[in-house]
Amino acid sequence: MTQSSLGRRLLAEALGTAFLLATVVGSGIMAEQLAGGNVALALLCNSLATGAILVVLILIFAPVSGAHFNPAVSVAFAWRGELPWRTAAIYIVCQIAAGVLGVWAAHLMFDLQVLQFSLKVRSGFGQWFAEAVATFGLLLTILGCVARAPAAVPYAVGLYITAAYWFTASTSFANPAVTLARALSNSFAGIAPGGVAAFIVAQLVGMLAAVPIAHMLWPSEPTRP
Repeated sequence: MTQSSLGRRLLAEALGTAFLLATVVGSGIMAEQLAGGNVALALLCNSLATGAILVVLILIFAPVSGAHFNPAVSVAFAWRGELPWRTAAIYIVCQIAAGVLGVWAAHLMFDLQVLQFSLKVRSGFGQWFAEAVATFGLLLTILGCVARAPAAVPYAVGLYITAAYWFTASTSFANPAVTLARALSNSFAGIAPGGVAAFIVAQLVGMLAAVPIAHMLWPSEPTRP
């Protein structure tokens, strides 16, 4: 891989992750302001915006970087031998840094203090299990579509995350970079820093379970001479 091609891929990952976090946090702030205390309505607005932006971001950035925007996805593809581990590590650093910038951009757009920490406690076995399930399902969605219907990945991921906001107790973070960044926003989408480590562990557990099961469900086709 040339330095220029790596640079293009990192730029795509950075822009995609930043826009994803700006959408997650920004739509949460807007929804909370407009919903008049109706938390269900606010969550609906937040989930629809997040699912929609994922479709757009994957469509435009997948041809450049694969549109991971998620350390769990990058680790999964490295484990499968489809991404060099060194590149995956650089992706992850880029995703985390860009996620923080996306949160700060959302704060600036809504005239909020840029530097802040969330006070919203998200903890307990139910939420941790939900994060493992959410990440497991997300990886199966991605790997299944990549194996059999690559063109469907953007729509499948967007729809899955929209649904997972509602069927998981944690509202489906399913992304370590997103989890870290959301700890820096004391808004509707935030998570108190004390809950971050357990969420990330649960997400990695979900990813570790998904990769071998995906291999069993959709084994690689043998190479034809």
